[in-house]
Amino acid sequence: MPIPLLVLSMSMALFSVSSAAFSLQPGICYGQLGDNLPPPRDSVSLLTSLHAKRVKLYDANPTILHALGDTRLQVSVMVPNELIVNISSNQTLSDKWVSDNVVPFHPRTRIRYLLVGNEIISSTPNRTWLRLVPAMRRLRRSLKAFGLRRIKVGTPSAMDVLQTSFPPSNAAFRQDIAGPVMRPMLEFLNRTKSFFFVDVYPFFAWASDPVNINLDYALFRSKNKNITVTDPGSGLVYTNLFDQMVDAVYFAMERLGFPGVRIFIAETGWPNGGDLDQIGANIYNAATYNRNFVKRVMTKPFVGTPARPGFLLPSFLFALFNENVKPGPGTERHFGLLHPNGSRVYDIDLSGATPESEFRRLPAPENNEKFKGRIWCVAARRGNATALAAALSYACSQGNGTCDPIQDGGKCFKPDSLFWHASYAFSSYWAQLRKGGATCYFNGLATQTAKDPSYGSCKFPSVTL
Repeated sequence: MPIPLLVLSMSMALFSVSSAAFSLQPGICYGQLGDNLPPPRDSVSLLTSLHAKRVKLYDANPTILHALGDTRLQVSVMVPNELIVNISSNQTLSDKWVSDNVVPFHPRTRIRYLLVGNEIISSTPNRTWLRLVPAMRRLRRSLKAFGLRRIKVGTPSAMDVLQTSFPPSNAAFRQDIAGPVMRPMLEFLNRTKSFFFVDVYPFFAWASDPVNINLDYALFRSKNKNITVTDPGSGLVYTNLFDQMVDAVYFAMERLGFPGVRIFIAETGWPNGGDLDQIGANIYNAATYNRNFVKRVMTKPFVGTPARPGFLLPSFLFALFNENVKPGPGTERHFGLLHPNGSRVYDIDLSGATPESEFRRLPAPENNEKFKGRIWCVAARRGNATALAAALSYACSQGNGTCDPIQDGGKCFKPDSLFWHASYAFSSYWAQLRKGGATCYFNGLATQTAKDPSYGSCKFPSVTL
């Protein structure tokens, strides 16, 4: 769908004026789902050492907001998902949230964005969907009432808000949200000159189809290898998967009549590790993607995307730390630029000033092809006995005879050996139920291994890939 030149030129003019307030340098998402993370003041020092210019929080943690005071970091705070419905119908509650979580810290802490929930419309249909935009409107009124007009209100969305995304020119929002949610949201963002915040992860798109999507195309390395993708509808030529995904969102917004709404990359990144059955999650790929992303957004003049040349893309890299208690597959706990002890997983400079030659040599890329062989799911560490016992009990309550061999008198029974009993139960549970969606996680208590934990006549169940 071609974009009228007048509309685009007006949008570009408005954008060039407002973009002066932005730094090209990416910010960093500061998640807190770890039980071994440094205190906020140390974390803020680490943020500045990476030359970040902005930081995104997933709440409005007062200790962190105090630690960010008197820094030059632009800050994004988040309203919890569970408050959205109540705020949407209660201006007093909205005013109180802003009064308690924004006003006491501003302007010492440079809060610039207020995000309402996180990926709300990625969940199964629920009443929060239709209350999201009303909540955004109320929070905007609250900010204005306190004289905080510079703080933009938005909400982060995942790419699954799109019904179709390829080719980008054919992209459209899902039918269940296009009219009731996305149209009023885009009207609000357009009227308030805010952003459509979106999480863009080429890793997940590539990992789901590594045969048809070239890894170099996903890692911003296709220019040197002459790898391009042409959109048959628009004729636009793409040299990387990131641009292709972003333009799909632009075209979807245009399809609803809002071609001028700007995009803010709320999250992007690549995992530096994961489980054995997760392809491409390694330090080499993570460093390559994130370093190339920094180059991509730091290029002057602004590169934009094929559908929006010259448009600045403010962004956040995910994430500051590897977070060891995040739920889900192993990749979820391995997106950090830093280890919890503050050391770097790999060298990176968000200012783009450090030459590639000065970075430490990267380890050889691993697992860029599917793992083939047997995998076991075992207890990750001896840790909290109460939590491990609860996980063991859960695993044994699932499936058919999951834990029979570790009962008294069974082949795998070991008196007073909670760790080994849990390892057997985790492996048995995963082997039986993986095809139905079961994971090897157990709240961070389990991990995958290619080393057979069987002993004597006790044979641990495994998964074969």
